[in-house]
Amino acid sequence: MERILHQLSKVVRSAILSVEVHPELISHVLHDLVDLETRPMCLTEIAYDWCSAICESRQSLSDQEFLLFTSLEVGFRHLDPQNRDTVPTLTHTEHHLEMIDIVLKSQNSDAIADLLCSWIIGYSLHIPRNTCAERLVCLHNLVPFSSRLRQLVILSVGLVGYEGFEGVEVERLIELLNHLHVTLEDMIFRAKWATILANILQTSKGLQLLSHWYWELLVELSISQPRSLWGVTYNPQTMIFLTEAQEWSKLECWMGTVWMIWPPEAYGITEEDLSYSMLLLLRQRPGALQKLEQWMERRSQEKSENIPESFQRICKQAQEAARQDTP
Repeated sequence: MERILHQLSKVVRSAILSVEVHPELISHVLHDLVDLETRPMCLTEIAYDWCSAICESRQSLSDQEFLLFTSLEVGFRHLDPQNRDTVPTLTHTEHHLEMIDIVLKSQNSDAIADLLCSWIIGYSLHIPRNTCAERLVCLHNLVPFSSRLRQLVILSVGLVGYEGFEGVEVERLIELLNHLHVTLEDMIFRAKWATILANILQTSKGLQLLSHWYWELLVELSISQPRSLWGVTYNPQTMIFLTEAQEWSKLECWMGTVWMIWPPEAYGITEEDLSYSMLLLLRQRPGALQKLEQWMERRSQEKSENIPESFQRICKQAQEAARQDTP
């Protein structure tokens, strides 16, 4: 089967690059391949190569867009990018960059999903992260998200990681994330997602615009992925902003995150600042103490680590101060 497909690939590629062959002949071949019940992995590699040839010959192809989308469908529609057991080897050319613009401008949801699937599967080999990032933050304004496209966008964001989005306005990334409403179950690259959220939530735009959903999600990631966040720099201005803005619900989540990721014992954070913020929090939300204790207990059990002494000490101090405030 693979030998036949490789022989067919040479014929199809030659036909694509030849102005003498009518594109309808190629269309029939691609249409038949779409209907194959069993598709060897080499067909994905072959179809990706055809995409390059189609873009190279697009000036002479009358039905270039259809051929391109059908090639993507042949190669990627059937694949689960979360299955990393067998990964095709994709050969990237300069013409694949042209393919990105053609597909995105078409506003064809299925073709865009196939394109993202190719990014994810061949990610380490070709498309620069900043190129992916620039395209990803615009997608929700171009097409409605099917469940498949949504999941592929989420996978792509996780792969790109926070550093890949550093050249993009954070407000655009926030708009995309709010549209996606990502859940823990959606995340494959949880360590990267933890870094993305921790960094965004310490920016002025993130503090104001990112959905509260993600504050709670960061707490969950802090419990399960604390070590992935050790490289994220703690910004004391985050705590100051939340207390001054009286964002008590966000502050509750952030206090939990701080003790799980940057406890004073390890990072030299001033306990006085934490004590003050904790006191303000408990005055407004007395139930926050119980929630914080539950989070810390879960982290302690999952990581087999003791709860930081600073947490227990500051909680006790804040609780006693709050009790004294009560008439």
